[in-house]
Amino acid sequence: MVSCELAGKTVAVTGGARGIGLAIARACSDAGMSVAIGDLSADASAAAARSLPGPACGLVVDVRDRASFATFLDGAEAQLGPLHAVVNNAGVLRTGPFADASPADVSLQVEVNLGGVLTGTQLALERFLPRGGGHVVNLASTAAMVAAPQGATYSATKHAVLGFTRALRGELRGSGVLTTVVVPGVVRTGMTGGFRRAWGVRTVEPELVGSAVVAALRRGTPEIYVPREVALQGRLFTVLPARIADQLSRLTGAARVMH
Repeated sequence: MVSCELAGKTVAVTGGARGIGLAIARACSDAGMSVAIGDLSADASAAAARSLPGPACGLVVDVRDRASFATFLDGAEAQLGPLHAVVNNAGVLRTGPFADASPADVSLQVEVNLGGVLTGTQLALERFLPRGGGHVVNLASTAAMVAAPQGATYSATKHAVLGFTRALRGELRGSGVLTTVVVPGVVRTGMTGGFRRAWGVRTVEPELVGSAVVAALRRGTPEIYVPREVALQGRLFTVLPARIADQLSRLTGAARVMH
């Protein structure tokens, strides 16, 4: 098991001005890291950075734009020092029947949730591989294991993030660069405000995700599930025959979470 002291190291967090991203940024700052917060709003990024206890900067980033993403990481290193970790957290969710989804909403989720992760990871590797070290953290979701009706495109992007990060882990073995995929369940943020409750699924605070990410950065944990029980729940749905999994989803209310 890897053990890494984080104090004095630098992390960049996309979508870091609110919700899970801000909780991750704060947990990293509490652990002694210097934190670069990236978000679409310059004002929100700056305010979030000011709220942290340690060295921090707030910068603009549009994860759909490679040049914008590169500028964000360059700015983070210029202000805070070489990056130890990049957390690809930025994400969007649009719910409703896929048949009625607008092309703009479909493209937005694919470009942010998946494209942003691919771009951010590649730009991080450009920095990490020559140094022989670094850590890429990608945010997936339990929607990567339990496909959510009314959230088909979102589920597709999170399935992709999970598969991508697992494949990347194999590619990077022996390079000194680590990866972690984070699989949160229902987290109390603005994004999940309209979600329905399902049996056996508890809603957790974003701070629990933040502390789990810090633990993963310290230990090099390849996959983390928040809360822990979602790992068992997700794997159960994955191994069951499709008809039984669908029936279980209906019985527990999981099929109606995003309605």
